[in-house]
Amino acid sequence: MQQEADRIVQTLKSKGLRVTPQRFAVYANLLTRADHPTVEQILCDLNQNAPTSSQATVYTSLQTLRDAGLVREVLLDEGVCRYDANIVPHHHFRCKCCGEIEDIAWDQFQGIDLHQLRPGLKVDSYEVTVYGVCDRCDVE
Repeated sequence: MQQEADRIVQTLKSKGLRVTPQRFAVYANLLTRADHPTVEQILCDLNQNAPTSSQATVYTSLQTLRDAGLVREVLLDEGVCRYDANIVPHHHFRCKCCGEIEDIAWDQFQGIDLHQLRPGLKVDSYEVTVYGVCDRCDVE
């Protein structure tokens, strides 16, 4: 456990960030999750035992971590921003029934031919979101 805490501190410092208790807590929380939580879900987790963080503090911490390249924003629903500490390029599967989000390895799809786009479009990056029903919900 101490090794994990030391690793988080080193990671934050390696990106030139001050290690505040809130920033540490937000990043540590995201590293343990695969569900791509919202600000509200992270706040609920952090304040489970005693309220110590505000929504603004969590949001600010997430933006700082994002700007440092430690987390990424995932937009799978209109108007809902989720966060992911898995910064390795990957795609997502979203269950239409339960809403669960699952990572899909980048190499699961053949490359998309970006040359097929109309001239003048300059692509920086892309990711695929696949919508369907997960095996937990698909009980016939």
